Parts: sequence; C-alpha cells; structure tokens
Amino acid sequence: MSTQQLPVVVIGAGPTGLAAAAHLVERGTEPQVLEAGPAAASAVREWSHVRLFSTWGEVVDPAAEKLLAPTGWTRPDPAIYPSGGDWADLYLQPLAEALGDRVRYGATVTGVSRAGRDRIVDADREQQPFVVHVAYADGREERVFARAVIDASGTWTTPSPAGGSGIAALGEKAAADRITYRVPDLKDPAVRARYAGKRTAVIGSGASAFTALAYLADLAKSGDGAGTKGVWILRRGISGSTFGGGEADQLPARGALGLAAKAAVDAGHADAVTGFRTEAIERADDGRLILVGEDGRRLDPVDEVIVLTGFRPDLSFLDELRLGLDERLQAPIELAPLIDPNQHSCGTVYPHGHRELSHPEQGVYLVGMKSYGRAPTFLAMTGYEQVRSVAAAIAGDLESADRVELTLPETGVCGGAGLFDTPDAAQGDGGCCAPAPQLVQLGTPAAIGAAAEQAPAGGCCGS
Repeated sequence: MSTQQLPVVVIGAGPTGLAAAAHLVERGTEPQVLEAGPAAASAVREWSHVRLFSTWGEVVDPAAEKLLAPTGWTRPDPAIYPSGGDWADLYLQPLAEALGDRVRYGATVTGVSRAGRDRIVDADREQQPFVVHVAYADGREERVFARAVIDASGTWTTPSPAGGSGIAALGEKAAADRITYRVPDLKDPAVRARYAGKRTAVIGSGASAFTALAYLADLAKSGDGAGTKGVWILRRGISGSTFGGGEADQLPARGALGLAAKAAVDAGHADAVTGFRTEAIERADDGRLILVGEDGRRLDPVDEVIVLTGFRPDLSFLDELRLGLDERLQAPIELAPLIDPNQHSCGTVYPHGHRELSHPEQGVYLVGMKSYGRAPTFLAMTGYEQVRSVAAAIAGDLESADRVELTLPETGVCGGAGLFDTPDAAQGDGGCCAPAPQLVQLGTPAAIGAAAEQAPAGGCCGS
C-alpha cells in the first residue's frame, strides 16, 4: 500500500477533530479519529454545565452539517447559546456517530514518528508514512500508519499550575486533595458541599477566575452557603483592566463575567490579594492550606484552592517529530505572531490555514486549541477554517487550501463561555457588537458560564 492510500490520523474527537474528519470525508480522504475518552467530546463533557459565548450558528462546522444532513439531524436554533453539554449531546455525538467506525474510543496516542525514523534520521524521511502508537483502555497496543497526522487533542488535560514561575509550587502536588484546576460545578450537591461555608482561594485573572468568584458569591448568598468566602489571588495589581472590558467588552456575556467578579469583591464575598506569586503551598495543623508568596508573604489558611491560570499543550507524544514552535507560546512559528495575547483578542486574529500551521515535518498539523499553545484566546469558527484548509492541502487542492473561506461578522464572533441569569439571556444575535452588558443578579450556578479558556477545542475568548 502506498502512503497516499493510508488514512489521515486525527487525534481527538472534540469539535475541531470531528470537523477535520468531516472535511476529510468530504474530500474523499479517509480519516481515523483516535479519542482517548470513552465518548465523543469527552473533554467538553467535563464542562457540560458551562454555556458558550457563541451561538449554535457559530459552533457547527459546514462540512459536518453536510455529513449529518442524511441522518435527519437538524441544527438547533442558530440564535441560542448552547451549554457544553448541549454541544456534546446535540451535535458532537451525532457527528461522531455519522462518522461511524472511523472514530475509535479509549484510544490514547502515546507517540507519533516516521516509520523506521527517529527525529534525527534524514534518509528518505518524507517518503516514510507516519506511525502512531496507540494504547487502548483494555490494555491493547497498536501501531497505526498514516499519510498525515492532525493533532486536535486540545489542552484540557494539561492545566497550568499555581506556581508563579510556571512550574508547580512547592507542596502543590502533595495538596492535590484540596486543589482543583477547573471551575467547580456547584449544582452538583457533592461539589457544592465541598465549598459551602468554606474559605477558598481562587488563583487567576481571566474569565475562569471571574466565573469561580461569581459562583462562590452566589453560594455565599444562598441558604446553604453561609460563611462562604473567596480569596482572589492576582499575580498583578488591580487596574482598570483587571475585571476585563466590562460594559465596553465586545462580547456582552463575557463583559458580564468581569462585572460579576467585581460585584463579588465589592460586596465582600471575596478579598483580593494582589502582586502575589505563589511559591509554596503548606499544610496547616488542621489540614487547611497556607499559600506562601515569592516575596515571603503567608496568607491565612484556606480550605480549598481553585487554580485557573490557563492551559498548555502536551507535546510529549510528538517528541520524535520535527516541530517548529514559537519559543514563548509553543504555537507554530508562523501562527504565533497572529495570536500573541499581548497584541490580539480572538476578534482580531486573522483566519489562517495550512501554511501558518505547517512544520518542518511535512504532513503534521496542530489544530484547534492546541495550535494556540499557551495563548488563551480561541475562536471556534477559526478552528473550523483551520481544518478546512488543512484537509484541502492534504488532498492536494492548494488553491482551496490557500483561500480564506471564513467571513466574520464585524470585529468577530468569539466562542467561549458566558454568564447568563435568565432563560431569555440564552438568546442573542451572536455578534460582538450587541448592547453593553448589565450587571447581572446571579441565579443558580447552572445558569452561569465558566471559563472561556477552558474550552478544549470549542472556542475561547479568555483573557
């Protein structure tokens, strides 16, 4: 069998990975999707209580919709904002089912290389197929040969640590029983009991932290949450931009997150500790945790710690490939300047395709959230455009691959999570230029959106 007759291996059955498979099928190229979890969109399901900033009209890929059409699938109201659970159940799982046995579950990719060639061997390298090592949940191992590899595995499984230097703080791993790296789902009774009446440190300064503070404030005001207190740990000081864009935010739902966080602080439900970079986490005599800063400050003990300092790509299983990554963001070199969070938000990132996503190792592409490395902003529609271009390039249609086929509304539409307090708030025009957000009265946690940067592949606008 020639290399061209081999399938394209797609790593990850999340939004971008499944869209990649749909585009490959549309072009007559056979995909093989390898998903580590037990079902499609396994990572998305872990934040099923989160509502997206984007509407249904912005989170369904066109090629995927064509693949779904013969099954009788109907896209939900395009003006509605889905939750992560909605996205997984009403779109991503049906899409995976339409792809059939092209999707394998419980399949963890442990290594990718060229057949018979480690990363230092040049001879006939580009003529060799890729070999993908897979470990299955039942203990089996397999080698899958591929003509190309599309890594859409996201960043969900590799959150950044509490340590201010980018590595785990001293004692952080030992304190794992009282630390979470996710925004908690406080509609879950067991999770709610963990934080009710407790003192909880929230480390981070983006939409995730805003949401956690809003959750805790809402809990503090509820009948079963008396005494709940947040301690907001910021590595920088408080300035005009600390709470995000607020009423000036192009995404009203995102702006509302910052306003809700500010309200939590103003109402005394959370105290802000500024300029604090965590160096160590120690146990108090009663088992609670003491955060120690690089400057020697020791904070009063807390019962729980929520670490929301972003995500980073897992590159370990790609170690035998020749990747060209930016030294700061760990994103493809040509893409990095376009997504630098110091210069861009998701609405100002230009659509891009196979050329910006290419590497010295021809035929391998990092797409979706993983392509952004450590940059926290991501746009679902841009991810779909990435894989449309990549699939066209793999099929040899460079004219289509080089053509930008994504038309954004004015200033862009950003996928991510939002803050909603009424059913009516789940409606919207989907644009970034909607009316300015109002300070919302927090209702049940189920209605509050969580961290934008936590979306593994779906779309993010976290700061």
